[in-house]
Amino acid sequence: MHPWHLLVFALASWVNREQQLAIEYLKTENSILLEKVGKKRILLNDDERRRLAVKGKQLDRKLLSELGAIFTPDTILRWHRELIARKWDYTSNNPRVGRPRIRTEIVELILRFAKENPTWGADRIQGALSNVGFHITDTTVRNVLQANGIEPAPDRPASMSWQTFLKAHWEAIFAVDFTTVEVWKKTGLTTFYVMVVMELKSRKVEIAGITTNPNKQWVTQVARNLTGDDGFLEHASHLILDRDTSFLPLRVQDVLIG
Repeated sequence: MHPWHLLVFALASWVNREQQLAIEYLKTENSILLEKVGKKRILLNDDERRRLAVKGKQLDRKLLSELGAIFTPDTILRWHRELIARKWDYTSNNPRVGRPRIRTEIVELILRFAKENPTWGADRIQGALSNVGFHITDTTVRNVLQANGIEPAPDRPASMSWQTFLKAHWEAIFAVDFTTVEVWKKTGLTTFYVMVVMELKSRKVEIAGITTNPNKQWVTQVARNLTGDDGFLEHASHLILDRDTSFLPLRVQDVLIG
């Protein structure tokens, strides 16, 4: 063993010893504070709870308990869950006033659906728009069609039950959805979106991609990868997905399944 190895080992041991002494001191201090406070409730503001939640999440429940912290591990971890939940709270006290105008993108989709599906009526087109995240009335669809010189066709009746459909296409039905993972980075709490695809027949699962920004370009590229040669969806005839607008490229781009 080289002399400098001994030096590094001694230095590491000293640092570890210093850290352990600091931890023991803080545990003793916390114990005394708990004795002084007793059952009195300590009120913290949002920033103080956030700071403790961020630091506490980095420790496991067992270590938090051993530290003898003033706040229980359950409380600290609950603050962290609330912090994440608050990130996803998009409610607003300032609702929009007035009737919004029809977006150009919606008008283009209405016209496209009508031209590519001559048997679709206003109700069917309205349902298709709802599936891709655009919620408008069938009256609006009729107005758009009439304004563009297209007469709505009668709605096409269903030709088979859902059960019959599944049996007929079971060999080539897939499903796709997003799940999220919250990760603490130096810049703060970061959400990673994981696109997961499953073959219903075999229950085989494929991680299609992971990103912090599942925008239209990213989803389109992932869809092309899935449907290309040797792609997981190469032989898929039908794809089940929810109404999340993130999936729009899978529905209305050139990478449509089926």
